[in-house]
Amino acid sequence: MADRPLKELNWKTPLEKAQKPSLNKIAETGICGLMDPISPGVPPGSDVATLALLGYDALKVYSGRGALEAVGSGIDVLASDVCFRCNFATVNENLVVLDRRAGRISNQDASKLTESLQKIKLKKPAKVNFLFRSTLQHRAVLILRGAKLSTAISDADPGRVGEKVQQVKPLNDSLEAKLTSEVVNELVHQFHNVLKNHPLNKERVKHGLPPANMVLCRGAGTIPNIKPLTKIYDIKAACISAAPLVGGVCKVAGMGLIRVEGATGLPQTNYLGKAKEAVNALADYDFVLLHVKAPDVASHDGNVKLKIKVIEEIDKMVGYLLTNVDINSTYLAVTADHTTSLATGEHEGDPVPVAITGPYVRCDDVKEFGERSCTKGGLNRIRGMDLMPILMNLLGKTRKFGA
Repeated sequence: MADRPLKELNWKTPLEKAQKPSLNKIAETGICGLMDPISPGVPPGSDVATLALLGYDALKVYSGRGALEAVGSGIDVLASDVCFRCNFATVNENLVVLDRRAGRISNQDASKLTESLQKIKLKKPAKVNFLFRSTLQHRAVLILRGAKLSTAISDADPGRVGEKVQQVKPLNDSLEAKLTSEVVNELVHQFHNVLKNHPLNKERVKHGLPPANMVLCRGAGTIPNIKPLTKIYDIKAACISAAPLVGGVCKVAGMGLIRVEGATGLPQTNYLGKAKEAVNALADYDFVLLHVKAPDVASHDGNVKLKIKVIEEIDKMVGYLLTNVDINSTYLAVTADHTTSLATGEHEGDPVPVAITGPYVRCDDVKEFGERSCTKGGLNRIRGMDLMPILMNLLGKTRKFGA
């Protein structure tokens, strides 16, 4: 949700430009500040940022994104599995990436392509099996299962348009890394052969849509070895999110996952349905994380008007929460997991605003929820991993340090 000032908004950010009375009310009745998800100037991925928001030191516990995506997609991941985050993408005949998201291919089209990819048989005689599953739009996960696998391999994804799909290479001299890189290279090659001839892609081309003729793999990872948040603070916690990654992080942290009908992870999502489920969940849970992916999507697409509209939809969602929870016995915190710039289309290392309202909070003089207004708040500038101890202290769930 956080962003940088834009010339077309008269040097305001989308958050500053949007009509957001409910978010402003949280700021006005609470304590505000800025938060560096990881540390100042470090652009975080959503994976490490979410880990940090739950109180974990991502620099110590992070073990790659792929496994978190897979867990959040409902896949039972083994400790020995090596998992990858993948994109359906569009490449030309020279394997140069033309569109890293294949025109944000629909869930339905991605699912049809996935059925064909899962039928592929590995030619290499290694005892390795794979599972490929589409998740949200162009996103997918690849899981390798077998003995002697390694995460010490490079990405097939070049990370930007105009560059060629990369040959996956081992990052050390181990036989495990060599085997894993060979398996991924074979799968990427076979995936491309199936996709470029797939009837669905031929239909997409006929209708002027970019074909999803390549799978880009990156972020080899395993399940992180972390103590569940629920055991650290002796709480019952739940997550409401349509984004598989966020759900995966929360599930690994011991939180329950609550699905909401009509929640898509896209700008066209069921904002009010999420808010209603959050209110209902508070009857059974001590802590509920409610995540909305939409502002990030708008930023990556460079759509200024959409981002403002999404923020205003989020404000209505927050308004429902303020109306339907007892703010005299409930704490409500609002923040972003990172800054996503409309100007660059990328995650940036700029701090994000944070505000907390509820009983016994030391209110400050901030009246508006925004990147610059929250700078003046009583929380000052904190790290992402500081937020959870602050909230748990307010709930009386922390232990005294020292005698």
